[in-house]
Amino acid sequence: MDGLLSLLGDPVTDPEEEAFVVFSQSIPSQSLGFIDSQAAQIELNVGGRDLTIRQSRGLLTSDRKSGTTVVWRVTPPFAEWVASPNVLSQAGYVSPDSVAIELGAGVSGIVALTLGPKIKRYIATDQDYAIRLLKQNLVDNLPAPENVHKKHSSKTKASKTAIEQHASSIETLELDWELDSVSSLPALLGQNGSGNDGQGVDLVIACDCIYNEALIEPLNSTCTQICRIRSSQQPRPTLCLVAQQLRSPDVFETWLKSFHRSFHVWRVPDKDLTEGLRENSGFIVHVGLVR
Repeated sequence: MDGLLSLLGDPVTDPEEEAFVVFSQSIPSQSLGFIDSQAAQIELNVGGRDLTIRQSRGLLTSDRKSGTTVVWRVTPPFAEWVASPNVLSQAGYVSPDSVAIELGAGVSGIVALTLGPKIKRYIATDQDYAIRLLKQNLVDNLPAPENVHKKHSSKTKASKTAIEQHASSIETLELDWELDSVSSLPALLGQNGSGNDGQGVDLVIACDCIYNEALIEPLNSTCTQICRIRSSQQPRPTLCLVAQQLRSPDVFETWLKSFHRSFHVWRVPDKDLTEGLRENSGFIVHVGLVR
């Protein structure tokens, strides 16, 4: 852990100053950050893999109060970076024995598809309305397991089998930050036979979940609860990894002040990021260690 912190450099001590510095850089105009909100599906190459991601324009234009139903621009470069050799893998946080949970995974499953095959267990979570399309995108883009045969007359059954039996151990889980208690979710506590033995996770991932002030406190509270599952006696504490597009200085500063109250915070420096996430890209990545 000390090695990782030395690589990350000085922590953020003043959220207001951090917000000022971050928004002093050149930020390209990317509107809300959709890749293409009108396309029913998007073809992408992420980490050397061709992906076909289905979107839901109907969900995007519905009256739901929140949720990711399309692919955000920050997701592909973040997925490539987090799954590549980096400071996290050097410190053992991304390895064949690692366990990660993603909050607000949306419908695309891009981070799960990229990082999931490299670690022991990946749990992609979102609200119930997003889970069905998330599962479908995972099934469509995961290599088909050998024992999924045509005898599966039910598409739902075949989809479930593909996810459950694939060696990458990618799972989906319904989780609403505003309504659900982390303590009631056995998948996070290692009570589902996963071999995690109630010892929490190595990484909590939130990719472009910060765009609405009303969701900041529920998101940060959920991150804090999950990070505190792993006891201080464990050799490696849980890390919270937050990637986002820079949109509103006010929303960013509100999030950072809240996050900083519960976490020691580091901005991942350019030298440890891939080009698509570096300064002037309009994206940023922070690491949090719960206080």
